[in-house]
Order: sequence, then C-alpha cells, then structure tokens
Amino acid sequence: MTTMTTTPPTTHGPTLDPDALTLDAIRGGALTGRRVAVLGFARSGIALARFLVDAGAAVTVYDTRPADELSDAIERLEGRTVRLLAGPEIDPAEAWRDAALVTTSPAVNPDYPTTEPRLRAALAALRAARSAGDRTAPAIVSESDLVLRLCPAPTVGISGTKGKTTTSALAHALLAADPDHRAILGGNIGLPLVERLPELRPDDRVVIELSELQLPTLSRGTTVAVFTNVTSDHLDRHGSLEAYRAVKRRFAGQVDPAGALVLNLDDPVVAGYAEPGAARVVPYRLTLPPPGGLGIVDDWIVANGVDRLGLAGGGSATSVPDGRILPVAELTLPGRHNQSNALAAIAVALLFGVPVDAIRAAAGAFVGVEHRLESVAVIAGIRFVNDSQGTQPDAVVAALRAFDPPIVLIAGGRDKGVDLGDLGPVAAERVAAAILIGESGPDLETRFRAAGLARTERAATLEAAVRRAAAIAAELRDAAGPRASSGEPVRPTVLLSPAAASFDMFADYEARGRAFKAAVAALAEEGS
Repeated sequence: MTTMTTTPPTTHGPTLDPDALTLDAIRGGALTGRRVAVLGFARSGIALARFLVDAGAAVTVYDTRPADELSDAIERLEGRTVRLLAGPEIDPAEAWRDAALVTTSPAVNPDYPTTEPRLRAALAALRAARSAGDRTAPAIVSESDLVLRLCPAPTVGISGTKGKTTTSALAHALLAADPDHRAILGGNIGLPLVERLPELRPDDRVVIELSELQLPTLSRGTTVAVFTNVTSDHLDRHGSLEAYRAVKRRFAGQVDPAGALVLNLDDPVVAGYAEPGAARVVPYRLTLPPPGGLGIVDDWIVANGVDRLGLAGGGSATSVPDGRILPVAELTLPGRHNQSNALAAIAVALLFGVPVDAIRAAAGAFVGVEHRLESVAVIAGIRFVNDSQGTQPDAVVAALRAFDPPIVLIAGGRDKGVDLGDLGPVAAERVAAAILIGESGPDLETRFRAAGLARTERAATLEAAVRRAAAIAAELRDAAGPRASSGEPVRPTVLLSPAAASFDMFADYEARGRAFKAAVAALAEEGS
C-alpha cells in the first residue's frame, strides 16, 4: 500500500554532501525544498521526519509495514506533512528517487541480515553506486551519525554489551549537577537526539548511549568514549563474536584525539582498546586506581589524578585529600557491576570538571534505571526486582550476585544464540527456585537441573510465573525464620532476569518489564 500526504514544493538539484551540512547551513535553508528519504518509521524515523520537515525538506518516509499499522507513528508527526510509502509490496528504491539525501533508523543497514531483504539489497546497490562515484546516488546517513555531524556541543558516547544504559543515565545525572552547563541525554535511551539539535549550544554536554546497531553507521566518534564491557550479543546481526567485537573497537578508534577513552580494565577486551598515540585513556577498575584513572580503596571510590579535558579549563578535578570521591556505601545501586558503572560515570564527570561535592551528592541520589535491577515493591517481606533488560547470561549472573539469598528467579524468552554455559552453575549456587517461561524455558530448565538446581517449574505466562514465584518466596520466608547473625527476618527476592529476548511473548523488554510490574501491583492490591 502507498499512502500519500501533501509535501512542500521541491527543489531539484545535486545530492547533498553530508560533510558540508552544518546546523547553521540548515538554519539558512540548506534543506528547504530538498527531497530527503527517511527509512524506517519507528522511534528514530519519526524523530528524523519531524526534524527534516521542520528544516523545510520534502520528506518521503518508507516502511515495510502496511499503513494501517503506522497510525501511531503518523499521529506523532503532529500535523507535519510527509510522503509515506508503506507496505511490503513497495519498491524501496522509490523512496529515494530524485532524493538529495537518505537517512536511516539504526536497524536499517545493508550489512545487517536482520534488515528486510529487498530493502537491504536496494541499499547495498545505492551504497555501491555512491562509492563508485555516481553523484546522482544520494548519500546514506543514519540518525546517530547525523547527530554527531551536526552537534555543536561536546559529546560522551557510552557503549558496551551491558551496563551502558545505567552508566549513561548516571553520567547524565552527574553532568547535570554542574549548574554552568546543561546536560542532554539521548541516543539509545530517552529521546532521539536529532530533534534536540536546534536547541543545542556549544557549552552543553551531550550524553549518547550507543548500541551495536548505531556504531557501524558512524562516520566519526564522540569527544569522550566510554566502554563498560564487551562480551557477546546480537550475533544474529553481526554473524560472529569477532564481528561484534570489531564494531565496538571501531568506535574506540574514532574518538576525538583531543578527548578521552574511558576504559574498564576489569574487562580484558575493553582493556585492549588503549592504543599509543590515540586519545588519552582514563582507566578504571574495582581495585586500586591506576594512574590517571579510578578505582576503589577501603570501600571508597578514589581518583588517581584524573585531569579535566582542555575544553573544561584544564587542571586536576580531584581536589580532595587522597582523591576520594564518595564511599561505595552511598551508592543505592545493588551489585559490584554497578560499582563499576559508577566508576565510569564519575570518570566522565571528572573529565568535564564537575566539582567533587556535586558528584558525591548526585551519585548518592541516583536510584537507577527502569528495567535494570529496578526494585518494584516489597510485599509481605518479599522483594520484587525487575531486571527485564537482563537478556544476556553475564547480566543475569551479575543480578544473581547482587542480592542475598534466597532468590526465586523468573527467566526465559526467545533464545539469543549466545553461550549460556556459565549461567547454570551460578543459578545452582545462588537460586532457591526458578520459574521458567517462554520458548527458551525448557532449555533453561534442563541446564539449571543439570547444574544442580533441584527446584524448577514452568509457567505459561509471566503473570502466572510472578504468582508462583511469590508463593515459593513466601514458603522460603516462613521456613527460614530470622537470620542468625542479626535476628532480622529473611527477605526473599523474586527476580525477573530472563537471560533471553522478549519477542516470543512481548513487543520488547520494556513491555515485559511493565507486565512484570503490573503483575506485582496486582499482588499488592490483593494483599491490601
């Protein structure tokens, strides 16, 4: 199906050179009347369309879904007019016929086997024509790359297999504690940043969470690049662990030479990203702080001579005795992995000259991110934790180690094709019972039982799993009595940490997390 809406008058001319585009040029009319294609009409595509229409472009939006499934996206244009090509029968190349520029959502990439086959082939042909010197073929620019090309402010790109969302949110909170500079958060978290471009100023600080979807599309790096860890994920897109890791390493090599790389020395892959002659490295680890980096000493987060970036005025940002920033006990986030995330975020704040007392206050006040070890409720002495974003085995292991036993684990979903071999032994050690759901439930049950976990059950729905987990947790609470060491009652934890994707039962991990919270809320209502 093809749906058309009125578009502004168009101006034919040569294709646009993305390297020549600036915010000032766009404000001066560089896009006025020019045909621009937007591929993909989800979160980033909607933001691109809004930005481009507001800049005067004649926008064509292409999506493989039929138009009757795009009503919400159309509504979010808020009256802006675009030409919409929707439906699986549409030739993708029609979207960029006579276009001056092609812009894409993160998931649209000719290198990804997960991109719709006809669109993938058409994009590959377009890219090949442009590379061969055909200047009638428009350039392809992703939303993330367009942001970095046009952003007038210093940027902080945060990536990694796990921990990047929490680190991004905490880094933003710490930068926001500086009253002299605005802090903006976006990318893979929050709003797509392309729509914030018109309001950005050179003295802002822009934090961008960058996933493996966005990284291959970037033509340049950020002022500061932060890496939490690199393990294994999204092999369906990248084909191999080596290819996935190469995407991450490429981003490390793109960082501004006048900026900094913030690297986790506790992760052997990330630690290898430090290269002589590149941007300076601010290393961090959970033990003694390395020179020029951060670590933990006597349960304090300590900086060892972390100098501010030149744009922040130079000099040392650690003016307290012994470089102490704050006690680990003041962090509200559970788990050693979150201490590591805090080290990375604090490194960013120090690089931008945020005062230590402001860092300490903001870090202590940070309560975390939805769907990441999110404490949902305590009902009758049972704690319910939403870790729906825990789709990787290493994330689930970290979650299991973040709470005292007894733990009732809810896990399962769509298998991501990653190695789950290390999860079974940790589950057998840390978990009192596991309730398994979704397509990967039978495999997880087999793995957990083989590792020695005696109590496993299956549930047909997440709501049923929550109810059964709550019942088992109540049994464990009643049987345990008070703790011998303190006399305090045992508080079991019901933990949703799936070790799987959500797409067999939910639209995404956020929908799964919301369903978990709704089930917990129903339990609370019944008990009130």
